[in-house]
Amino acid sequence: MNPTFDELREHRTALDTPLFSGLPGDIDVSFEFFPPKSEKMEEQLWKAVLELAPLAPQFVSVTYGAGGSTRERTHATVARIIKEAKLPAAAHLTCVGASKADIREVAEHYWEAGVRHIVALRGDAGEPGAPFTPHPEGYAGAAELVAGLKDIADFEISVAAYPETHPDADCPQSDIDHLKRKLDAGATRAISQFFFSADTFFRFRDKLAAAGIEQKVLPGILPVTNVAQAKKFAGACGAVCSKGLMISPPRANWSPRPSPLNCAAACMRAESGTFTSIH
Repeated sequence: MNPTFDELREHRTALDTPLFSGLPGDIDVSFEFFPPKSEKMEEQLWKAVLELAPLAPQFVSVTYGAGGSTRERTHATVARIIKEAKLPAAAHLTCVGASKADIREVAEHYWEAGVRHIVALRGDAGEPGAPFTPHPEGYAGAAELVAGLKDIADFEISVAAYPETHPDADCPQSDIDHLKRKLDAGATRAISQFFFSADTFFRFRDKLAAAGIEQKVLPGILPVTNVAQAKKFAGACGAVCSKGLMISPPRANWSPRPSPLNCAAACMRAESGTFTSIH
């Protein structure tokens, strides 16, 4: 398999050109972490947090496991980041398996711990491919969750956006309509699902503008260090993998392997001046 000209150019951009060299000033960055599953992973996470802290991120977020499986670890991680690293931290919160009373309890605990920013998501069932079923006494989806959280406290709220359409959506337009409902319910911004082509995000942004959505949508960037895992994530969220995901330097015995910066380089390559924030 031979790399195309565009694939080679993207690879050289990733390795040879500082990704943000053309930006007219600083760019706001935010980072997303998975809650640690062990003491060793907690040490690795904390090392990463301290290494990234000097970049003064706009915020860092901590995810919520499928089916709400990491609720306690997410809470503990976010609380520690706020208390010890002094960074603005956002906690992910989903509707899965939780009543409105459960959500209120979690949200109030977050507020007491100093958390002022929540990433509000519908969430997915614990089993891959299983359909989402609302709790009988819970919220039907993310739009209701956003409205409920705003009634509990004056949280800053981020929601999810899908440049390549949520897998459960009837069509791209219905997905955009749903995003608008989440923002109209009180969300501050949206964070996009990751993508592998800058054009995908820019076309999506144009569609949002046409739908009257004015709130900021942060482009979500996935630095690829594990191709198999990236493909698994992409399959779950509907993101189309690019050929550039597998590009490596051309050589006599060229064969594809992952380059961690290719994704970010592809997203920033020619349109660097149009981004002011990335996640």
